[in-house]
Amino acid sequence: MAEMNHPAPVEVTHRNLRFIIHNSTKATLNKFIEKLKKYGVTTIVRACEATYNTGLVEKEGIHVLNWPFDDGASQSNQIVDSWLSLVKIKFREEPGCCIAVHCVEGLAKAPVLVALALIEGGMKYEDTIQFIRQKLCGAFNSNFCIWRSIILKCSCLQRLQWS
Repeated sequence: MAEMNHPAPVEVTHRNLRFIIHNSTKATLNKFIEKLKKYGVTTIVRACEATYNTGLVEKEGIHVLNWPFDDGASQSNQIVDSWLSLVKIKFREEPGCCIAVHCVEGLAKAPVLVALALIEGGMKYEDTIQFIRQKLCGAFNSNFCIWRSIILKCSCLQRLQWS
């Protein structure tokens, strides 16, 4: 079976925040794990339904959090709160760490979560979308009006305190 042409992992950094946006399927799992280890990832947030068994990933010491939501759907407050809490704790307790975020294609849900973290970390909303799109061509194109409203809504949240 031929592999689909998916975007390569993209590193997104801002101040002390560091993320890898990626996609993964069962067919590319071994390569995915190699890339995660290369970037020093110890936590993955999977924003899609399960496409692979997490056992191989966790065997490599990488913790997988399953927070799926539908394309174009608003994340639940619980997912947003959990995501922002994870970001705050990881970057405070493990400076220089890297969090991987992925969905099936790596172009919609994963970039939205990273955008929320960047906004809450102090980046302006209008800069965030462009910043991610420069690194990840095609990001936010699916249901963009819905994603825009989700990000705008969440950008009104209280900014994370990084100290």
